[in-house]
Amino acid sequence: MDFREIATAGIDLLWELQKLYKAEIGEDDPEPAGKERLAEAIRQGIIHFYGAWKEDTLIGCCSVTAGFSTFDYMPCGVFEDFYIRPEYRHQGIARQLVEFAYHESGVSSLTVGCADCDVQMYQALGFTVALGNLLAFE
Repeated sequence: MDFREIATAGIDLLWELQKLYKAEIGEDDPEPAGKERLAEAIRQGIIHFYGAWKEDTLIGCCSVTAGFSTFDYMPCGVFEDFYIRPEYRHQGIARQLVEFAYHESGVSSLTVGCADCDVQMYQALGFTVALGNLLAFE
């Protein structure tokens, strides 16, 4: 198993996982224009994607979007876009990918917002500090 950051050259492989992820959680297929916007965000360093590879196959991914926290006056990250192909689940790959993304991103803290049904999974992956409620502004 190889873990590395996914550069824009890997956008087609990443896009395939994005579509699988959205289908699994019941969301519509992303629009093609989204692929170009995502590639540009990666190119600009706005978002960083990390992947788990088995030979030439991208089997899992996640993203970290960096910000800054006045909690410890250090870079912080928001963890998203987490997906492992079903046939590779329950093998410890997810935990390794989260650890890799955390260390590689250089953030001092990593947070995730998730549905109630995913809380136990994220806790098992190391997200154990409860920070209250996450709300989104529309």
